Amino acid sequence: MKKRQVKGRHLITNRYSPAQLEELVATISLGVGVPTKDAAILAESLVFADLHGTATHGVSRLNVYLERIEKGLIAAAAPLNIRHQTAAVLTLDASNGLGQVQARKALELLYPLSRAHGVAACTICNSQHFGAVSYYCNLAVSQGFILLAMTNCEPTMSPEGGCQPFFGTNPIAASFPTGKGFPIKIDLATSKVARGNIIAAKKQRAEIPLGWALDPEGEPTTSAERALLGSVLTMAGNKGYALALMVELFSGVLSGLGVGPEVGSMYTEPSRRQNVGHFFCLLNIDAFCDRSEFIRRVDEMIDGIKSCKKRPRVKEIFVPGERSAGTAQINRQQGIAVLPETILEIQQWCSLLSIPFNLQPLPHDLCLTS
Repeated sequence: MKKRQVKGRHLITNRYSPAQLEELVATISLGVGVPTKDAAILAESLVFADLHGTATHGVSRLNVYLERIEKGLIAAAAPLNIRHQTAAVLTLDASNGLGQVQARKALELLYPLSRAHGVAACTICNSQHFGAVSYYCNLAVSQGFILLAMTNCEPTMSPEGGCQPFFGTNPIAASFPTGKGFPIKIDLATSKVARGNIIAAKKQRAEIPLGWALDPEGEPTTSAERALLGSVLTMAGNKGYALALMVELFSGVLSGLGVGPEVGSMYTEPSRRQNVGHFFCLLNIDAFCDRSEFIRRVDEMIDGIKSCKKRPRVKEIFVPGERSAGTAQINRQQGIAVLPETILEIQQWCSLLSIPFNLQPLPHDLCLTS
């Protein structure tokens, strides 16, 4: 159980059953007009992020999605349209639907094409923020594929040398199967830090570390509020800038729609559509080599990495995805920690939609203490 102090009060961050949380999120989504199957996808994707320790892309985002649905800025029941198809390449239109739902449906369209051709790819335009990119990459691994995925986002990050937001945090991700009980999961923002961490800090009235962001005048800041008015810094300077540009080219330019400032903000532009673009490239491992042999070689590589000489005071070398898989295992057993503010938002939506709030915190003796 975690305690957090705000203005002299101690607020308890409780843990909740992932299954119950997922069911309630789906029920609330149904209440604002999201179809049953789509509501299940949205709920699953949000809880996936929380399970794996990426709370900034989890249930805490539900409120803004619901608000935008209520305002008509997200279509609750939108078709995924194929604009054009050439062999194993699709150009898709999300029709301003929920990003998680449309991206999941796009992945389902790519599976048979990749089985037939070895590789399949698509762009998705007219979409929204679509949560944790690793959600789709891990799904692809479970079906025997490797997915390279990326998305552009609302402008929050300036090019190297600038202080005006142009790029989003523009994440890029891929997952690979292993025989170790978890996939290698590479999911990184091209910014120094995901903007969701700054949003979370603002909600908690907490400062951010120096070096995360610039204020509107281009000066380094520890104020989450000033950082949200300014710009997030790129990771690794020019290298992060180059990667952000690459993601923008694949996701925005190649999809034919929003680029840079043409992408709207969920938070600061309450009357504008987002116009986000995504890019997926799905590889059928069996088209390249025997899948079991691929996994054997991946495991051999992992063993080699872990047997490297360790730095002082380092007990174990981890590979990407290993720790988040461990976090997910703990969270399945002990429940997902959800901030009080998010629980309050969920309660308010339940009251508005006349849905029973049946979410109960797990007993504290089952929870981690920090």
